[in-house]
Amino acid sequence: MGTRQIGKFGFLVFMLFLVVLVCVAQFPQLPPLQGTSFDFDKNANFYHYKTYKWVSIPSSEQLDELTASQLIGTLQVELAKRNLTKTDSDSADLYIGCQITTGKQKRQQSETIGASYGSASGASGSAAATVTTVHTGQLTVLMYDAAKKQLVWRGTVSNAIDANAKPDKKQDHMSRGLEKLLKNYPPKKP
Repeated sequence: MGTRQIGKFGFLVFMLFLVVLVCVAQFPQLPPLQGTSFDFDKNANFYHYKTYKWVSIPSSEQLDELTASQLIGTLQVELAKRNLTKTDSDSADLYIGCQITTGKQKRQQSETIGASYGSASGASGSAAATVTTVHTGQLTVLMYDAAKKQLVWRGTVSNAIDANAKPDKKQDHMSRGLEKLLKNYPPKKP
């Protein structure tokens, strides 16, 4: 190949690169990937749980009012699909709370609430906490057996909220994440 042919070839490669770059820039930005995980008490009878009450988790970050309302509404829709009914009564089968971590990586504290009933002489109180590093927009849903006052289900979805998206895209992203998170609820017994 002569110098003139290499020059033409280089120019063609450069032009192809520019065309690809312009095309990629024209595509809408894809939402971040949403990974999910969950864990549950293998001895809990999840088919017994029919009602739930929202509880606040004091160690969680606060979302703005619109996003928090959108998140709770979306979660209520997904819970209703799983035959769980919201109530304000303390006699609910489950207490459900959420934790969200926004911004860059932060630490999230998970607290165990309630009492244990191990001795015949009465109840004894207990508390435990774990601290983990979480990714941007990570949502953790915690379900407690209200009667036993113990955690029975914990699920996490990363990138649950796409803060930079327009409202309709934000809702769609949130819905897909929560649907994916609760896909296997109630869990099957091993």
